[in-house]
Amino acid sequence: MKTLPSLSFLAIAGAIASAAQAQPPALTVYNQDFAVVREHVSLDLASGINQISFPGVTTSLEPDSVVLRDPAGNVDLRILEQSYRAETASPGLLLSLYEGKVIDFVVRNQDGGEYTVPGRVVRSGWTPAGGSESPIVEVDGKLRFSLPGEPVFPDLGGDTILRPTLNWTLAAPAAGKVDAEVSYLTGGLSWEAAYNLILPETGDRMDLVGWVTVHNQSGKRFDEAAVKLMAGNVNKLAPAQKPAPRAEMMMMARMADADVTEKAFDEFHLYTLPRSLTLRDQETKQVEFTRATGVPFKTIYVYDGAQIANYRGWNTEMMRTNPDYGAQSNEQVWVMREFKNTSEAGLGLPLPAGRMRFYRRDEADNRLEFTGENVIKHTPQGETLRIYTGDAFDLVGERKQTDFSYDKRTETADEAFEIRVRNRKKEPAQIRVVEHLNRGLNWRVVEKSADFEKMSAQDIQFTVNLAPDEEKVITYRVRYDYR
Repeated sequence: MKTLPSLSFLAIAGAIASAAQAQPPALTVYNQDFAVVREHVSLDLASGINQISFPGVTTSLEPDSVVLRDPAGNVDLRILEQSYRAETASPGLLLSLYEGKVIDFVVRNQDGGEYTVPGRVVRSGWTPAGGSESPIVEVDGKLRFSLPGEPVFPDLGGDTILRPTLNWTLAAPAAGKVDAEVSYLTGGLSWEAAYNLILPETGDRMDLVGWVTVHNQSGKRFDEAAVKLMAGNVNKLAPAQKPAPRAEMMMMARMADADVTEKAFDEFHLYTLPRSLTLRDQETKQVEFTRATGVPFKTIYVYDGAQIANYRGWNTEMMRTNPDYGAQSNEQVWVMREFKNTSEAGLGLPLPAGRMRFYRRDEADNRLEFTGENVIKHTPQGETLRIYTGDAFDLVGERKQTDFSYDKRTETADEAFEIRVRNRKKEPAQIRVVEHLNRGLNWRVVEKSADFEKMSAQDIQFTVNLAPDEEKVITYRVRYDYR
């Protein structure tokens, strides 16, 4: 184990750490509004104690996450003390440094002329927590609860910084230059996925383009950064607050020979962007990460007639005995788009959570028309996506309860429904009628007008094929046993 001499015998050296020019920063951005920042810094260390300042970190840095190391493993860098300062120079901060002193204030006339008024700063009104009070300035022996003009400062006051800064007290066993790496967690960086899907007016194959959008609200600019994106729900305590609205947006064209690469990493998925990115502060940047053509899809129509019912707060007894439970209905038939995330379908890349927008190409003028959107969860390779995009205009459903009885002696309940579905299209349509048998876990269908498929412990589905302008009726009776 390396030992260091007593601190009283060590010389103290001060330096400004600079980012190594040859190595750009590296970012791993998580879709939970935080990131890991890694930068190479050049250190010229003296033997003993060194005071090092590293300016230009983010405004949302987590100080206790900072790791300073020699990637080559040749030097054991010991941080004896670290401070993080994010309060950069501002008029309010400088006013606070000049409290009790006289400075000049520039006053401008309506005609464009200006003159100088001296005033003593009694109270700046600035507070470190970001709040403010009315400033108090003494001018000609009288107190003003406002600034008489624009303050003019002789200098920066000796204790101000222009950029958020890390200050280190380092102990070095020997003098030498070290190409070190500093890494830290920070808020203010996030990313999300978005997908545009283009469907033909007729046919069953579509095109898909996926984008990743990176937001930089960190207070720092990153030049030519190597960027990785982590997808998945990583456990993170005390997440950073969501950043402010974006100030700038830039779209980047996809390079034909450069693709985003993906790999499983721990229990998550890691996407590496093929090109370095310059991320300005308050900038939003987009990069294409996947593209597929001719992806087979299905349009599915689902009538879930009881979905609008809201029975929050109903207890078990009410659910068993009240005839109104589950009896409310709606007429909307859902439009669903279904496709598989497989290589055979032209996809096969684990798809990060994000928004999917659907467009149809109008064959009359070859223009795209927006037809709905929704969000998807993280979707592994091989899974099937089924996405609700809106309600069908020409398909109608009706659902009504035709009978209900509860027998307290036998602890059973009988319930019957009649469901009508109509197709007002000019072409055939198939509607999947979904029913939820939620009055109890022990149930059986005792009467039915058509066969059904059991979808889950309490859901069944009837499949109805309809010719143009045709109506069909489904009836069924279910018995619940509570014994």
